[in-house]
Amino acid sequence: MKKTAVVVLFCSWCLAQAQTPPAAPPATAADSSAEQAELSKALSEAGSSPIEFIRVLERHLEKYPKTARRAELERALTKAAIETKDDRRIILYGERVLERDPDDIQVLDRVTRALLVTDARDTSERALKYARHYEELIGKLRIQNPPGGFSPAQWAEELDRGNGRAVVLQARATGNLGKIDEAIALAKKSWESFPTAESAREIARWLAKSGKNDEAVIYFADAFTIVDSRNTDSDRSKDRLRMGELYRQAHGSEKGLGDIILEAYDRTAALLAERKLRLKAADPNAEAAKISDFTLTDLDGNKLPLSALKGKAIVFDFWATWCGPCRVQHPLYEEVKKRFHDSGEVVFLSINTDEDHDLVPQFIHEHKWNGPIYFEGGLVRLLQVGSIPTTVVLNRQGDVVSRLNGFVPQRFVDMLSDRIQEALKK
Repeated sequence: MKKTAVVVLFCSWCLAQAQTPPAAPPATAADSSAEQAELSKALSEAGSSPIEFIRVLERHLEKYPKTARRAELERALTKAAIETKDDRRIILYGERVLERDPDDIQVLDRVTRALLVTDARDTSERALKYARHYEELIGKLRIQNPPGGFSPAQWAEELDRGNGRAVVLQARATGNLGKIDEAIALAKKSWESFPTAESAREIARWLAKSGKNDEAVIYFADAFTIVDSRNTDSDRSKDRLRMGELYRQAHGSEKGLGDIILEAYDRTAALLAERKLRLKAADPNAEAAKISDFTLTDLDGNKLPLSALKGKAIVFDFWATWCGPCRVQHPLYEEVKKRFHDSGEVVFLSINTDEDHDLVPQFIHEHKWNGPIYFEGGLVRLLQVGSIPTTVVLNRQGDVVSRLNGFVPQRFVDMLSDRIQEALKK
């Protein structure tokens, strides 16, 4: 699973197996209209306050317990509870959402975490069930093609991150249920899947519970030092305090603890650097932060570093084999290319966005398209291409100066030609 992030992993396209909610009791048109008017009025009076928003929806559900919109309103309440960090309501409404849609990864993650705020047996058992299903969903996503905008390597990275989150939640629930050794093993599995402060902290937690203070200190040091955007200053402060406490218990003072922390800095930095190198070897665009960082690959595997085009205007034509309008646009695009054929200052790049690359060679052969065709390799996500066809024009400095989403056949050739001329002036 993102970029991503991702995107982080928990995007709408991750909710792949959503179930259809059960049919709600029928309501008359008059009742539905009156109910909707009442709800709209109450929400307008609530303003932008998320707390008032929650109160309005709860009062509405109390007054209309058989409303046809119950599923929709309970999902909205879950989202609002997540935004306000209201664990009680995350559990209350989130579990109802999961009854209808057990594969909603974002809700699954947040409900599981809310259930683990306490170490009660009942909530830990429910959390463990959800966390195991969470891991199963990540496994199912691994056998699917990456979503648009993710290369296989980037998608694998996101899924590793998601798997780590699912397994670390299992570790917490398992430890709460008294299975300490199993909790340690699960937390280490999470760390191996994707090293984070959370997984290191979970290993340390259960090592300390089992009386292995020296080992726990090492993992608290990892949690304290690892570069992790989710690791807050408050988290690190707590790790430092707990680390010091355990070390003093074992050694009588903190003498020597500084060396352990320095070793943790070196260890976690090397670990993350090694992971980045592996990712870059599998995908040269994995760490690309700007357009010039990208390397495009054509149908024959040849590489084109966009940095090699510095000083030229670039025209990206994003298309797909399933896109009917792309086929209509193609000859018009070729006409524009002819206008700048002798320029030497403009580069036209045909960028395919199909998830299944095997479809492309046959398509090119059947439609007799000429010129190199490149796979998008993550450009779709960076440039936020949300529709096909899309044409993006860069000036000589590599800045986006024009974007055409779709096209008007009668005007496309002149319009794109004018945009290119403007790009050459800048």
